[in-house]
Amino acid sequence: MSPSTLFFSLLGGVLPALLWLWFWLREDRLHPEPRSLIVASFICGMCAVLIALPAEQWLWNRLSNMTYVIIGWAIIEEVVKLGASYLGALRNRENDEPIDSLIYLITAALGFSALENALFLAGAVKTDGFVEGLDLGVLRFVGASLLHVVSSGMLGFFLALGFYQRGRAKKIDLCTGVTAAIVLHALFNLFILKSEGNSMYTLTVFAFVWLAVILLLVAFEKVKQLKA
Repeated sequence: MSPSTLFFSLLGGVLPALLWLWFWLREDRLHPEPRSLIVASFICGMCAVLIALPAEQWLWNRLSNMTYVIIGWAIIEEVVKLGASYLGALRNRENDEPIDSLIYLITAALGFSALENALFLAGAVKTDGFVEGLDLGVLRFVGASLLHVVSSGMLGFFLALGFYQRGRAKKIDLCTGVTAAIVLHALFNLFILKSEGNSMYTLTVFAFVWLAVILLLVAFEKVKQLKA
């Protein structure tokens, strides 16, 4: 891979993720998270790609049904993003209010998206050239990147709801959040697979993702009102 291809791919993957990160961090302006934990969550999210890709390749080699493959990939990605967020910030004592769960999970998701997008762009540029890579970058900016944000944000929302809970109630919120994130992620990918060759259907799927973003913004406002 040439240095220019590598540079373009990293720039096209990381820069959009940082722009989204700036947008979502504005939702917690009153009590901003420690910069060190934001950086740690983002980097852990990027490293999680290095775990997810081999696991997804292993699954691809062993399953012949594409539906099962997509569901399996959704499970892998949501679990590793949660793990990345936990290692990066959730286990830290600075995770001391409900909204922190949303912020740290979204940050890890954007780190994951940054490296994933960079790898996709590198493949597209190397195979089909700069223009094809640019088209893919825009598509992932408005689609796949937001999917990672929404799915992880949904999990973060349930963690926030259970922040002041104890025991079984807290575990139920965690399990519900993980399940909801996996279902949303799998459904999006299944619908994208079904829409192949139908641009209108694809736009409809992306429209639902943007609707989910609006609902996530509403969820942020609800979480801000939670009290012990």
